[in-house]
Parts: sequence; C-alpha cells; structure tokens
Amino acid sequence: MQILYVHGKGGTAEECEHYKPLFPGDEVIGLDYQTFSPWETGKEIRAAVDELVKKHEDICLIANSIGAFFSMNAEIDGLIQKAYFISPIVDMEKLIEDMMKWANVTEAELEAQGIIHTEFGEDLSWEYLSYVRTHPLKWNVPTQILYGEKDQLTSLAVMKDFAGKHHAGLTVMENGEHWFHTEEQMEFLDDWLRRYSNFGH
Repeated sequence: MQILYVHGKGGTAEECEHYKPLFPGDEVIGLDYQTFSPWETGKEIRAAVDELVKKHEDICLIANSIGAFFSMNAEIDGLIQKAYFISPIVDMEKLIEDMMKWANVTEAELEAQGIIHTEFGEDLSWEYLSYVRTHPLKWNVPTQILYGEKDQLTSLAVMKDFAGKHHAGLTVMENGEHWFHTEEQMEFLDDWLRRYSNFGH
C-alpha cells in the first residue's frame, strides 16, 4: 500500500517520517504543497494522487487539520482506498464565521475589503468564504478520525455530525488538543493508527 501524508498549517512533508515505523510494509511519502487555498491545494493533492494511481493499486491518505480539508476538496474519493484524519477541519464555513466573530468583522466588511488581517494571525478572505459556501464537502472514503477533546477549532458536536454523515469512525482523546504534539498525545495517535491499521479490509 502507498501512503500519502498531507500536513496541516505550519507543518512539513517531512512529518511523514513519523508514520513510517507504523506502516513497516508500506511506502509513506509526504506532500510538500505550495499553495494554501482549497481550490489550488486541492489540485496539487489531486495531481499527486493521480501520479500514485499509475503505480499503486492501494492508496491510503493520512491528513492533518487543514490538510484533511484540502484533501476533501481534491476530488480524490474514487482514487484512494481509505483515510486517517487527525484533527480535521470539517466545517470551514463555521470556522471562518467563528474567526470573523473573534476579529469583530462583519460579512459586509469582509466583502467590501476582500481580505482582512486579524490580530491572531489569520487572514480572513471573502473569496475563501464564498468558495466554501458554494463547494460543500463531498467525501465517500472509508475514514477514521482522531479528535482531541479540547480542540479549539472544531466542536465535538460538529465532528460527530460529520462522522455520522460520512460513516467515519471517530476516536476522541480525553484532554487532547487540536495539535497532537506532546509525548502522551503522540503515543495515543500511534496506538490509534495501530488499532485501525487494517480497517476497511
């Protein structure tokens, strides 16, 4: 099986190294994407998967945070056999609306200005918000989701709703965060991957 890793914001393709010992019989590669919008990054992910399909029958996706969101915008459903999502962004419209509230920005202001920089470091974009509203997620791949109970970006209710609609397995780590990075969190992540290593077969 060929495994493609798609990192989250601030991450790198090299993070795929962490997953190699967990899939000893398989090849694990990371995608070093260069764009940061669902319509552009989706094309990069699709192109990478198209290349893998030429050489491999079984392709598995591991995607982190916004990497999962980009992957669901890549139209790769029919090309991959299964997916593992770690802290995926599954309702980008709600997340953008939440960030607008945090920044005290109205829709009218965002539409008028196009892009608004925020104090917490995220740019709000009218084009981005419009895109996610007109491109609802379509995802029909056997998927396992790992979610941290204290994820600040997505509520458990939103994650449960997504998992239910897409028949995905959902594992919740008590006291886990959006970013899995502590020793305890990484051990939990590794155990989760081992437990579901053969799902979908």
